This record gives sequence, C-alpha cells and structure tokens, in this order.
Amino acid sequence: MPVGLKELPPLHPVAGVRWGVASAGIKKPGRRDLSLLELAAGTTCAAVFTRNAFCAAPVVLAKQHLAARAPRWFLINTGNANAGTGEAGLSDAHACCAALGQLAECAPSEVLPFSTGVIGEPLPVSKITSGLFAARANLTERGWEDAAHAIMTTDIVAKGASRQFSVGDVTVTVTGIAKGSGMIRPDMATMLAFIATDANVSQVLLQQCLTDAVATSFNSITVDGDTSTNDACMLVATGRVQHAPLTGACAIYQGLCAAVREVCEQLAQAIVRDGEGATKFITVEINEARSVTEGRQVAYTIAHSPLVKTAFFASDPNWGRILAAVGRAGVAELDLKALTIFLDNVCIVRNGGRAPDYQESEGQRVMKQEEITIRVNLARGRHTARVWTCDFSYDYVRINAEYRT
Repeated sequence: MPVGLKELPPLHPVAGVRWGVASAGIKKPGRRDLSLLELAAGTTCAAVFTRNAFCAAPVVLAKQHLAARAPRWFLINTGNANAGTGEAGLSDAHACCAALGQLAECAPSEVLPFSTGVIGEPLPVSKITSGLFAARANLTERGWEDAAHAIMTTDIVAKGASRQFSVGDVTVTVTGIAKGSGMIRPDMATMLAFIATDANVSQVLLQQCLTDAVATSFNSITVDGDTSTNDACMLVATGRVQHAPLTGACAIYQGLCAAVREVCEQLAQAIVRDGEGATKFITVEINEARSVTEGRQVAYTIAHSPLVKTAFFASDPNWGRILAAVGRAGVAELDLKALTIFLDNVCIVRNGGRAPDYQESEGQRVMKQEEITIRVNLARGRHTARVWTCDFSYDYVRINAEYRT
C-alpha cells in the first residue's frame, strides 16, 4: 500500500470549474477513463509540460492550442498515451478536440487534450468521442473526487489537495488533483496535474506562480529516473473572486503562490508515496552545497541509485552505498574529511569514513521506518537542495513487467 497515504482529503469546489467523467472502455470496460474539465469564460491558464523530445501528440497539440487562445475545456483520457504515434496521433488528438468542440459549440483550439497510458498504440478515437456526451452530462463543480479517480493509471490511490486562505474579506480557493506512480523523474514525471483557483490573476503572474511551485514539487521527485512523454501540469484561474488587480508584491498574490506551492508539494509527495511497489518514503536533503544545482546533482545521484533504493527496501543500513553515490556525483574537489552523512539524526559518515560513534543498531532502527531522511552536509557553501524518492521493491519489477498484459 502507498506509504502514509489515506483517503482523499476534502476538495473544495472552485467557482468557474466543473468536472465530468465517464466510462469509455478505452482499456478496460466499466472503468472511468474519460474526464472533461469545463472552464468559465475569461479563465487564464498556465502550463508546464514534459521536456522529453518524444513528447506525446496531446502535448504537442495542447501547446499549439494554448498559444492560440485561452482554453474552455480540458479533455483527458487514461489507458492510452497517444505517444510514439506520429502524424496519425496528432490527427487523432485533433479529431477528439473537434468532436468536443462540436458538442460544446466552441472552437477545437479551445480544447486542450491530455492522455496517459500505454505508449505506441493508436488512440481509440471512436471510444473517446462516443463517451463525450456522458462525461458532459455529468458536469458538476463537485466533480473533483470523481476526476481524481478517473485520471489514474497504475496509481493505487487517487491524489488531491485543497487550500483556502483569506486576505481581509477576500477568500481564495486552490484545489488540485494529480496522477502518477511510475515513470517518475523531474522535467516532469509521467504525471498529469490539474490545479484551479478562483483568484483573478494575469496569465504572466499565474505562469510565474506555477513555474516556481513546480520547481520545489513535481520537479523535485523521482521514483525510477524515467521522464515520461506525456507530462503536463496545468494551473487555471477563473477570476470569480472579486478583488483589486494583483501585483507580484500584493498579499493576495503572495498567498496564492504559497497555496499553490503547498498543493503542488502535497500532490508531488503523494505520487512518490504511491510509487510503483514503494514501501519507503525517502527525503534526500543536501546542505552546504556551492549551488542549488550542485546540491540537486548529489541528491539525484543518491535517489536514482538502484543499490541505495534496494537497500532501503530491505531495511539494510548499508551506508557504503550512500557514500559511494555521493562520491560519484561528479562534485569537483570534494573534501571527503569535511562532509558528513546522516540517516535521520544518526551520523553514519564523518572524517572520510564510518563515524566512530556509529552503531549498526541505530542505523537499523532508522531503516525500519516507513519515512526516512538522508542528509548530506557537503561543507562547501550555503545552498541546499531536497528531493523526494522511494525504494525499489519486488513489486516495481512485477508491475512494469506486466504493464501491457
């Protein structure tokens, strides 16, 4: 079961946003696999997409549509990624947008498509277009929970987060859902995330808010080091709350950025906690680096090490694997005698080797926990970096070996 994850928390409706879901039979009959998100007129939209060169057809088309005009609809399907499908995939994605445009009486370019699932298989356009009417008929402002379930693939649990904050007599809501469990690595992950607020904010400020939030959340996680073809994180602002125009320094905008960051970080952590086969949630914290980039380099070298991850699955305090990962992270002129390494508060490495006061029993105690922090102090500067990851278990291999069966 996912590490420390419970049922979905209460998800506050966002004025100007409605979700509708349906079963289109894309991969399995009877499963909710088609979602529509309707956006009120005047909604602004910010986005971050995968950096994988083989980005999926829906990513290509969503970027084109977003550059042309503000979206009124998101169309999301699971069970098929529509990636690695060439020109036919682009044509299929456009056909789905056109079908929804005809049904909703809007331009196809006002529809943003999103897909997740198996790579390399043709998109079942007829199944998707046939399911649009049912999904649209189910539209409701309280559809966040149903949508959180409908966008899942190998996820075990649905993922959602919600915040509200007030400045004077103005109350702003931020609610988001996400999916992701495997093929998770920054830039971004095999994930979809949809976040909405009722604040009235310009597209420029909204994009800055999302970019900053993603840096400390979805781009600070890894399950297996694989960057997906379909990643997308969307933040929309419906403008339904009445307040003065926002500036970068005003209290409402600062509160909005804090709320969006908290929602993104909660969703990002949920993805790692639900990592395929995960039994441990691991925070890798690098301190005293010369730069954030250097700190992240060390953090990801540790987080991506199969030897480190399997040791955590076995609850084996094999600290030599962590030491070796730090040593091969490519940090120039690393002073081995100055750095220290901790498991939680247990010092395992000092003065270039095993800490003299380290006891194996203390390391074993920490490793048996479900949540563990690896802390490395490089003694080189004042910058810090943090990455969330998980262990590798037998189930990770099984899930991915059986993914298409």
